[in-house]
Amino acid sequence: MIEFTFVGKFQLDDQDKIVDWVHFVLDEEGKDLGEINYIFCDDDYLHEINIKTLKHNTLTDIISFDYTIGTVVSGDIYISYERVRENAGNLSVTFKDELHRVMIHGILHYCGYNDKEEEDKTMMRSKEDYYLSLRTF
Repeated sequence: MIEFTFVGKFQLDDQDKIVDWVHFVLDEEGKDLGEINYIFCDDDYLHEINIKTLKHNTLTDIISFDYTIGTVVSGDIYISYERVRENAGNLSVTFKDELHRVMIHGILHYCGYNDKEEEDKTMMRSKEDYYLSLRTF
């Protein structure tokens, strides 16, 4: 099951298509869907989570809590729509493209991909680009 929660005024278009897309990505990665919760919030909300849970006093676009067991992918993915909007402008991409990149980034972490080392970052970006290119919406 994939659920969407909105803290604040943000709304998400194409929710059904996003659910289908995430299912496709998980199938491609050989994973099963457990429960994914996307929580969309503003910078202040996510900053507070970052301070309380990770002890990081910085703004971020995404924080994910991974509850995956074996091949069953589950977790909570918090996304700051304000941070995504700013990053999209800085990267000269659309808000929708950057939002979808961040959304699938969290899923890829649950599939076992990391982005701490440069080689891992390259692989993660390649996977993001691949799955973004396969969107039909």
